[in-house]
Amino acid sequence: MPIIQSVERALQILDLFNEQATELKITDISKLMGLSKSTLHSLLKTLQLHGYIDQNPENGKYRLGMKLVERGHFVVGSIDIRQKAKSWLTALSRDTGQTTHLGILDGREGVYIEKIEGKLAAIAYSRIGRRLPVHATAIGKVLIAWLDDAELATLLEGYEYTPFTPATIGSRQALLSALAQTRAQGYALDSEENEQGVRCVSVPVWNHESRVIAALSLSTLTSRVDDDELARYRLKLEEAGLQLSRALGYPA
Repeated sequence: MPIIQSVERALQILDLFNEQATELKITDISKLMGLSKSTLHSLLKTLQLHGYIDQNPENGKYRLGMKLVERGHFVVGSIDIRQKAKSWLTALSRDTGQTTHLGILDGREGVYIEKIEGKLAAIAYSRIGRRLPVHATAIGKVLIAWLDDAELATLLEGYEYTPFTPATIGSRQALLSALAQTRAQGYALDSEENEQGVRCVSVPVWNHESRVIAALSLSTLTSRVDDDELARYRLKLEEAGLQLSRALGYPA
């Protein structure tokens, strides 16, 4: 596998900083890296532009940027949610026989970070790490339904409504309507919008700031689970979502 030298060098720069070396002069970095100042200048400015490196205005030294704090918080938070969610997902799959998921928003897509396979499930398309179109999945709708107006407008700017089935939402207005319905009822449905023959229901996971940080979902086959049974599963899913949210400090 080829190594991209500029990326490797940028990562090596970040690795230079530690508890003993919280700030470094460009001459220090040059000596440690064995690179010229002119080469380092471009790398540092690129890292600085994206928030991964900052420069102390008082002494001109470089230090790690706040973007790393943001990304680190995201990773740690995701791991914490995943660990806490697993017992509820496992219980749901055991009680219903269906496959359950935990998903988070990453950019303009959802992504599964946990999955428990149900003993009655015949749905093999999902996997941990699978990315999810927010307009065509129940979990995607939940993840963006409670964004504020500015966040949602940014996410949907230039968004492509790729059709996956005849039932896929195909426009901004239709998606906004679906999101309004999601907020009103507290859950989202995906009725064969992403996969024909598959229906999913999803509920939000709230944190201590009353912000949606993840979503739980349950997937079923339309040929095996009717509307009444899906509604029963939804009630179990809603209770699991509420209990998980409370475990994360949600003041409900």
